[in-house]
Amino acid sequence: MQNLILVGGGGHCKSVIDVAESAGYNILGILDMPEEVGKTVLGYKVVGTDDDIPQYVGKADFVITVGFIKNPTIRIRIFDRIKSAGGRLATIVAFTARVSKYAEVGEGTVVMHHAFVNAGAKIGRNCIINTFSNIEHDVHVGDQCHISTGTMVNGDCKIGERVFLGSQSVLANGISVGDDIIVGAGALVRKSITTKGIYFGNPAILKIKSK
Repeated sequence: MQNLILVGGGGHCKSVIDVAESAGYNILGILDMPEEVGKTVLGYKVVGTDDDIPQYVGKADFVITVGFIKNPTIRIRIFDRIKSAGGRLATIVAFTARVSKYAEVGEGTVVMHHAFVNAGAKIGRNCIINTFSNIEHDVHVGDQCHISTGTMVNGDCKIGERVFLGSQSVLANGISVGDDIIVGAGALVRKSITTKGIYFGNPAILKIKSK
């Protein structure tokens, strides 16, 4: 069994614990904020903080268990810290998920329960492919993205970096989504969107433009 250190002890950590257990990993412990050290999450002890990352390099792979709702800044910072320490990030696929042998999933990405990644899809690094999401054929997902629960990304879509697709949002075939875009829950994206900001509705329109 491959040893694993989780970084981040909140709600997303609980979901990843279940996924990691289903995939056969041995969880050594969790790194979190100093005030959380000594506490437990689903029976796993918080054994240290981010400062302790170097001492686990070579002893375990890492997975970032901080969520991504408003932006991925914390996840990116942790990812960079692990890499600069010489650590390796695990790519975890839940036992109940289905990733085509013709798909590619990047370092540090977690594919959650009952998600589906179809043939020809390419998923970037440090992404969350959440429960019951569907990534169809030939979709490209950039680094540091969160594809939320129940999201449908249809064939040939191109998704940039640091993108958040809200729960049960739908992207029509061949759509492109630019970097640093948030698509709200339940939105239907019928046309490509490139302007940074937050999109809602059916069809999805820009509601809040980012600077």
